[in-house]
Amino acid sequence: MADTPKSPEDELAGTEQPFVAHLMELRDRLIKAVVAIAVAAAVLAIYPGPAALYDILAAPLVATLPKGATLIATSVISPFLVPLQIMFMTAFMIALPVVLWQMWSFIAPGLYMHEKKLVLPLVISSTILFFVGVAFCYFFVFGQVFKFIQSFAPKSITAAPDIEAYLSFVLTMFLAFGLAFEVPIVVIVLARMNIVPIDKLKSFRGYFVVLAFIVAAIVTPPDVVSQLALAVPMCLLYELGIHAAQFFIRNTKSPEDEAETAGS
Repeated sequence: MADTPKSPEDELAGTEQPFVAHLMELRDRLIKAVVAIAVAAAVLAIYPGPAALYDILAAPLVATLPKGATLIATSVISPFLVPLQIMFMTAFMIALPVVLWQMWSFIAPGLYMHEKKLVLPLVISSTILFFVGVAFCYFFVFGQVFKFIQSFAPKSITAAPDIEAYLSFVLTMFLAFGLAFEVPIVVIVLARMNIVPIDKLKSFRGYFVVLAFIVAAIVTPPDVVSQLALAVPMCLLYELGIHAAQFFIRNTKSPEDEAETAGS
């Protein structure tokens, strides 16, 4: 007698583990994630070094300062702490794929096949989009914003930004652009989980444009360049998210949805 295929309800039958085993696995995966960050930090400490990393991060601002002007440190310990913070921030970003893989490996055994088809592409794409947002901010936005700000500075003022204030500004901008580039992921999740239908998302386009400019006005400096640089990509990515959501919905149906489609 042939074996009957498993129903969606018992697809995960027999995969349960004791609570203590889950905690031990979580501990092991957290250790692996921390080790990956530590290894990346150790490599960066050797080459190019914390000071060189700060110089790289400060390059877009330094390039727009008047000749002879430099950044300053108003705290005695800042020249040591700030480059160190940048080194660990860079190490975390380098090790982020490993961290996310450990997260995925921990939750994957508890997911159905149709859920795995949705989660893994979203994890990969969200990581790529975050890096793209940070790169867009560093290579394009910073240069344009700093030039715009310096063009309004009176000739009697010599710019000498504080390195701690600059680090805070950079982190805020990186986070803002990195999260802004996650808009397609949010749209896909809302549509795929049936929280907001595709039709509603399409009708919300006009409101989202207004919302994007409001968010850009709040999180970016009060200049037109950075606000446009954040708001316009958000609007384009929202549209991309709608099209991507339609693709995901067609290709990540659960067995119940497929049965309903076949029966209709």
